[in-house]
Amino acid sequence: MAEGNTLFSPAPFPVVDSERIPSQRYYDEEFYRLECERVWPHVWQMACRQEQIPNVGDWIEYSNLGKSVIVVRTRDGVKAYHNACRHRGVQLAEGHGNCEVQGFTCPFHGWRWNIDGKNTFVYGRHIFSERQLEQADLNLVPCRVELWGGCVFINHDDNAPSFRESIGPVAERLEKYGLDQMRAEWCYSTVLPANWKTAMEAFMEGYHVMRTHPQLHHANPSLTNARYGPDTGGLGRTIDPRATIRENILAQFRGMEVLSEGMAGMCHAKDVETARRLLDVDLPDDPMQAIQAWYGMVANQVVQDGRARGEPTPDLCAMAASDPVNAVEFIFPHYFLLPFLSSFAAYRIRPLGPESCLFEIWSLTLFPEGKEPPPVMDPVVLPYDSQEFPPIPRQDYSNIPLQQLGLHATGFQFMRLSKEIEGLIGNYQQILDGYLKGAPLEKLAQAQHKLGGNFDGPIYDLEL
Repeated sequence: MAEGNTLFSPAPFPVVDSERIPSQRYYDEEFYRLECERVWPHVWQMACRQEQIPNVGDWIEYSNLGKSVIVVRTRDGVKAYHNACRHRGVQLAEGHGNCEVQGFTCPFHGWRWNIDGKNTFVYGRHIFSERQLEQADLNLVPCRVELWGGCVFINHDDNAPSFRESIGPVAERLEKYGLDQMRAEWCYSTVLPANWKTAMEAFMEGYHVMRTHPQLHHANPSLTNARYGPDTGGLGRTIDPRATIRENILAQFRGMEVLSEGMAGMCHAKDVETARRLLDVDLPDDPMQAIQAWYGMVANQVVQDGRARGEPTPDLCAMAASDPVNAVEFIFPHYFLLPFLSSFAAYRIRPLGPESCLFEIWSLTLFPEGKEPPPVMDPVVLPYDSQEFPPIPRQDYSNIPLQQLGLHATGFQFMRLSKEIEGLIGNYQQILDGYLKGAPLEKLAQAQHKLGGNFDGPIYDLEL
C-alpha cells in the first residue's frame, strides 16, 4: 500500500462534494477494478464466526474476489493461511471440515501440510532441486488474523493497522454487550443484482423506514417522526399527548412485535415476551417520560430474565448510559451489526462484480453455557425475491435492485444526500476514495473511527 497518494494514478469519479456521490461509482467497471486492487487487499474482512471452528483442527474457507483463505483452529489459537499448494498453486480446501489428524493434502500431487501450516510431505522429493525444498519456503503462507465480536477477521496486508486500530472505540462499546458470547441461530444468503456499496448504503440510515417498511412506521410512527419530522407522508404522528399512557405504550410494544416478526434476530422473540409482561405497569403521567421509563423497565427485565435462564446478559441499562450504540453500527468495509436489547442481527456483503454482490444475514443471541445450538455452518441460500426471507430484508431486497437500475438513468449524475442524516454514506465514500488514492493507512484507520455511531449522522470532512 502506498504511504501517500503519489504512487496511485487518480481513480475515476472522485467524490468532490460529499453530499453528491457520482452514480458511476456503483457500476463503472474501471472503478470496480480499482476497488478490487486498492481497497479489498488492505482492509479487515469478516471471514467466519468463531463457533464455526470450535475444536482443534476445525477449518473453514473464506473467499472474496478470487482470493481464498483457510481459517483453522490450532492448539495455539486461530490461524489463517492463503489457500494454495506451494507446489503448483492448487487450492487445498473448499467448504469446511476438520484436519487435526490428516492435515491438508493437495488433490493434484499429494503434498501435505499440518494444521500449523508446516509442510509434512513432498511426493518424490528426490526429483526436486534442494533450493525448492527449503522448509520455510514450503510452509503455507500465513494470512493476518484477529478475533473480535465472536468473529474471525482477516487482512491480506501485513502492514495495515490492527483490527482495533482500524475500527476504533466502537469495537469496545459493542463487545460490552456480550457480542463475543453470542451464537448464530440462523443465516440466510442471497445474490443481489446490485453493487456491493448500493447494498451496504441501503442500511446506513433509517430515513427509508417510512416508505420501505410501512408496517414499522404504522405500528409506531413516533419512532420515525421523532428522527425525521412529522411531515412523513401523512402516515402517522409524533407521540399524541391526548392518548392515554397505555395507548402510547401499546404503540411502542406493537413496534417491537412488528420488528421481531420482520427481522427476528434484531428484536428477539424472548425480549418481546418480556415486554409483553410489562404492559400494565405504573408509569409517569408525562407521555415521553412514560415511554422512557417503560423502555428502562423492559431493558432491566430482559437482563433479569436472561440471567435467570443462565444467559450471560450484560446490564443493558448501565451499558446504554456508559457505552451507547446506534441502531446500526458498521465495521468497515462490509460487516455491520444491528443491536436491540439482548440480541443482534449481523450483515455481511461481498462483491461479485460491478453490479452483483453476495448478501448474508445472521441472527445472533445469548444462550446458557452448555446449551448453545450447533454452529450454523452453511447459510440458507434463497433467491433475492424469495418470500421465505423475513419481511424486512425482503422489503429491502425489493428496493436495492431497482436503485441499481435507476443509477443508470440518463440525467442521473449523483446521489443527493442529506448532510444531516445520510452522512454515513458520504463519510464511507470519502474513506473509499482515501484507499483509492493511496492515503496513509494510519490516517485511513483514524477516519474509520468516525463511522462508529454515525448511523443517521452528519457528513464530516475527513481530510483524506
